[in-house]
Amino acid sequence: MAATTKRRRGALSALRRREAIDGYLMAAPFLIGFLLWIAFPMLYSVWLVFQSWDLLTPPRFVGLANVNQLFHDPSTPVVLGDTAYYTFIGVPLRLVLAFLLAMALNVGLRGRDVYRTIFYLPAITPIIASAVIWLRIFHPEFGILNEVIGFFGLPPEKWLFNPALAKPAFIFMDLWSIGPMFVIFLAGLQGVPPTLLEAASIDGAGRIRRFFAIVVPMVSPVIFFNLVVGIIGSFQVFTTALVMTNGGPQNATLFAVLYIYQHGFQYFHMGYAATFAWLLFLIILVFTVLQFWVGRQWVFYEEI
Repeated sequence: MAATTKRRRGALSALRRREAIDGYLMAAPFLIGFLLWIAFPMLYSVWLVFQSWDLLTPPRFVGLANVNQLFHDPSTPVVLGDTAYYTFIGVPLRLVLAFLLAMALNVGLRGRDVYRTIFYLPAITPIIASAVIWLRIFHPEFGILNEVIGFFGLPPEKWLFNPALAKPAFIFMDLWSIGPMFVIFLAGLQGVPPTLLEAASIDGAGRIRRFFAIVVPMVSPVIFFNLVVGIIGSFQVFTTALVMTNGGPQNATLFAVLYIYQHGFQYFHMGYAATFAWLLFLIILVFTVLQFWVGRQWVFYEEI
């Protein structure tokens, strides 16, 4: 009896070891990729904060010189201001438009699937291609946008060449690529039980009442997810600014990641670029934590 029990325990131990080995083997590609492409670069960038390195000569230890430069750099408030403007005006507009669009296409509209596909297509367009298209749209002399506003008797504008209009032009351009937000909102709206809305209607609740008392609370986790992801993504805008304006005019579109890129790969100040990157990381972290803290007051999760 004791020998049989011992054999069973040995078999179970071997099975557990085999399962553990299989699990680590399956997770190995992710773990290796995480260590090589995320963890190591982050730790290396921490080391670079205290170095002066031009990519050509060996790094030189400079202590807190990069941090001191960060707080005395006159471009720092400009860069952070441009990024904040783009984020805190653009993200709410994209959220509202994507939500309204999802509401409109959540009903039994004829050709609904075609419209859903059309509104999502810009999201799968390569970013460089989108930037080139919008350069043509915003062209001050031959741009489609100026032709449209000219039809209403408005004067043409130098969109990307006017410091006052460059950031609004970028925000307007981003409204074109709300496909991912739209699809996520659509999935959340389809999870709202029609019977609940019908019951509220029978009780005398109008459309506005049903929207704010039932629809919004039930899709609040989806709103929260899109808000968090949208703010993180907006803080990291880079490609369109590099291709379309390279930070101009007059630093009106000098967003944070573009500024980091310029210092790292154009001016070869890798230490200062790493320092500014960590400043951006801390800003994103603070806003993300703040959103989770505030989200406890208005995000409602279904109890199981």
